[in-house]
Amino acid sequence: MILPDTVKKLTARIKAAKGEISPDLILKNGLVADLFSGEIVRTDVAIFDGIIVGLGEYDGPHLVDASKYHVAPGFMDGHFHIESSMLSPRELARAVLPHGTTAIVADPHEIANVLGTRGLRYILEETEGLPLDFYLMAPSCVPATHLETSGACLETEDLEGFKQEKRVLGLAEMMNFPGVTFCDPGVLDKIAAFCDRIKDGHAPLLSGKALNAYISAGIRSDHECTGLAEAREKLHKGMQIMIREGTQAKNLSALLPLVNTMTLRQCSLVTDDLHPHDIMRHGHLDAVMSLAIAQGLDPLWAIAMVTINTARYFGFRDYGAVAPGYRADLVLLSSLNPVRVEAVFKDGRQVVDHGKLIAHIPASVLPADVTSMHVKPYGKSAFVIPASGRRVRVIDLIPDQILTGAAILEASVRDGQVIQDTKRDILKIAVIERHRGTGNISLGLVRGFQLKKGALATSVAHDSHNIICVGCSDADMYAAAREVEAMKGGLAIACGGEITARLALPIAGLMSDRPLAEIGRGWESIRHEAQQLGCQLREPFMHLSFLALPVIPELKMTDRGLVDVNKFDFVPLFVD
Repeated sequence: MILPDTVKKLTARIKAAKGEISPDLILKNGLVADLFSGEIVRTDVAIFDGIIVGLGEYDGPHLVDASKYHVAPGFMDGHFHIESSMLSPRELARAVLPHGTTAIVADPHEIANVLGTRGLRYILEETEGLPLDFYLMAPSCVPATHLETSGACLETEDLEGFKQEKRVLGLAEMMNFPGVTFCDPGVLDKIAAFCDRIKDGHAPLLSGKALNAYISAGIRSDHECTGLAEAREKLHKGMQIMIREGTQAKNLSALLPLVNTMTLRQCSLVTDDLHPHDIMRHGHLDAVMSLAIAQGLDPLWAIAMVTINTARYFGFRDYGAVAPGYRADLVLLSSLNPVRVEAVFKDGRQVVDHGKLIAHIPASVLPADVTSMHVKPYGKSAFVIPASGRRVRVIDLIPDQILTGAAILEASVRDGQVIQDTKRDILKIAVIERHRGTGNISLGLVRGFQLKKGALATSVAHDSHNIICVGCSDADMYAAAREVEAMKGGLAIACGGEITARLALPIAGLMSDRPLAEIGRGWESIRHEAQQLGCQLREPFMHLSFLALPVIPELKMTDRGLVDVNKFDFVPLFVD
């Protein structure tokens, strides 16, 4: 049934396009980024009822002089974890709108692993009605694997209940790629339930026939490529390559040679995980675009990779271009190299002026049911590793990557116990289950943190987000982990048995309802304190959080034990 109001709106829109009635707004004489022809065209942009109705010469009572600016579509991040920003969705919207971001496709599997469907409902409710479009992908792997204890388990029927939500687009990154290739019934049930929707991928280093099998299940994207050959193979086989440049995983420089005139439409720029200080200091997609352009990428190509390419992948036909019939989500850029955002329009209404947010966004509310901390009591002795051999498996950090290596080294032993060895940069690592009070505490060793004293602990530990800590002494590990528990989640540093820095994250132990400036400063303060203890890693807590992710090779640690990701199974700490 055709609604009279719809016909009435269409009639008015057509008349505005023809110039018979005045548009609501005209961006006058701007340099429009034409992503269809690859040209920059000086023209007016006429907007009516939130839609671009025309390019050409228009007049009306409401004009914005765009003659000094490039006019581009609003930016869309096609793969982003809200939780990684440590900001509530409303605070995140405040933070990224001034950087030109008008749409985000989020995978809320972090909060889902803690709170299940309650976490998904929180994200949907918190993002409703904002001047930034939040779209969600239904988390496919909660828990990510059988190798860890999460706070929830989302089965196919749980996910199907979200398909009716207009802002849920499809099935989020299928991290359990072994489950796909080995035809795990539970995994295939979820894929089948979303057979009519887009399905995102997550398949680091997968290749050959195993990759063929993974893609044949209907999975159409990958954001985990770290090398050019890997990305080329996945692109050749039809995947949308989401080139990632986030806080921890930085793949842009390695993958940028993939982009040429033929492959451009198959490539997007995304951030995946972006921490608050990066947003505060550098921005969002505008910073990624600037980096790509500085390395030789055509500015129009960079714009396409955060607008129309991403929109088309997700099936949007009215996003991502400055053209008649497209939504009036637009940015005015005072510079293309680097990208500088001057103004932002959302649905034809100005929300950013001279780089400052002018739209009203309601304050975040901290509901009582979004905290989660249920740790079975334990003592300092929980961090003791009895020596039952001489040779041990050690997790090897790889700077600026979430991949890890694996080493077999001689253990340092004293009084029948394995101890930390700061001279060799070998520290203890512990994962403490925090959702179900199981009492699970697994212990291992890691090399690469360079701490000389003290301990770091956090409840941000992908993907199940148990408490993870690393340290030079058992006493400091205990103090830091207990502080995280007391804060109902967050980050803590201990030295000499005292807490020297902390950052509370009470929303599921992942996010805060506080503003970006406060969280960003807190993050920088805690990073600085880690450096004072000898850690020279650029992002020590980011490295720590990914050491619990058993779907990224090679050696990881969960609350249930040490995981050889290549074998997708537990391995003992002691080799002999």
